[in-house]
Amino acid sequence: MPIIQSKLREERPMNLFRHRQAVNLVSPQLASRVLVLLALTLIPGVILAQAPSQEGAVILMYHRFGEDAYPATNTPLDQFEAHLAELKDPKYTVLPVPEIIAALRNGDRLPSRTIGITIDDAYLSVFTEAWPRLNAAGFPFTLFVSTEPLDKRFRSMLTWDQLRTMVASGQVTLGNHTATHVHMADLRAGRNREEIEHANRRIDEETGVTPSLLAYPYGEFTLSVRDLVEAGGFAAAFGQHSGAMGPNSDLFALPRFALNEAYGGMDRFRLVVNSLPLSVRDVVPVDALLSPSNNPPLVGFTVDEQVGGVDHLQCYASGQGAFPLRHLGGGRIEGRPASPFPVGRSRINCTLPGPGSRWRWYGRQFYLPKN
Repeated sequence: MPIIQSKLREERPMNLFRHRQAVNLVSPQLASRVLVLLALTLIPGVILAQAPSQEGAVILMYHRFGEDAYPATNTPLDQFEAHLAELKDPKYTVLPVPEIIAALRNGDRLPSRTIGITIDDAYLSVFTEAWPRLNAAGFPFTLFVSTEPLDKRFRSMLTWDQLRTMVASGQVTLGNHTATHVHMADLRAGRNREEIEHANRRIDEETGVTPSLLAYPYGEFTLSVRDLVEAGGFAAAFGQHSGAMGPNSDLFALPRFALNEAYGGMDRFRLVVNSLPLSVRDVVPVDALLSPSNNPPLVGFTVDEQVGGVDHLQCYASGQGAFPLRHLGGGRIEGRPASPFPVGRSRINCTLPGPGSRWRWYGRQFYLPKN
């Protein structure tokens, strides 16, 4: 099994004024500027987005813990402990991810600043480092498991016995992460179905649990992959694009904020756990799969009428920075990044200042095949 690298792209909250120079607020070097710009949202005359009736939830994504040899997927232990200490503040509510999904599906109101914790791939450090700390904090989490590394007894991965121990605690929900951690966007439907069904079967055989949640490996999915997962009877599926999720979110294309050594500092962490959903509809392109004929893609969506201040919205493309947007009336926004995206994964992040010095955040991940 190859080393799983979660390649995090640029994430930039919007500038408060439409024509200000773009600033990367969440790079490790410039994260301290977040507090300054958030303070600016309190200046009289800056129109903030109004809070809709449903705040939604933020889902966090981790991989490894205390494994310094893998910085792209690792969270240092002191950093992780600082995250957990922040989440113990009473203003946050950490809920089991299935409970959050059920609330969104049923239209139930979630507490303000609802947080869900997910971990991908089932590395050994989940058992030795993360679980004891999460258990002590009383925080539930969902573990997305790729089953073949466990079956092959890779030394860096959990064993089935360890997985059963965590499940028996009642704190851990298991999710499907395919059998071999494949690039689903590159495969035919039959192969993807086999990967999903095999992983579900092995998890059920070993733990007695049939997963109802799935995380796309590398966050890569196309419209056909998304539809395959929905048809497979899952309740929801997650990518690796940033953003908060709300009642209008596609349950089979849900965002998560990825955390690692470079993107796990406390300024960024507080920024993301306080973010709000940016409710949009009529999204184009419908499919995240790109081709030479639609690269760079025309990005478009209609912002929910309950959200004000859309003139202050800005969108950023990974590796390119902000790109110009057209406001077409009725909350309709369209824009196209300046340059084509490279082969593989690319992202856009669209942000808008919201109430209480918080940010509304909507993201997408695109995928361009090699051929």
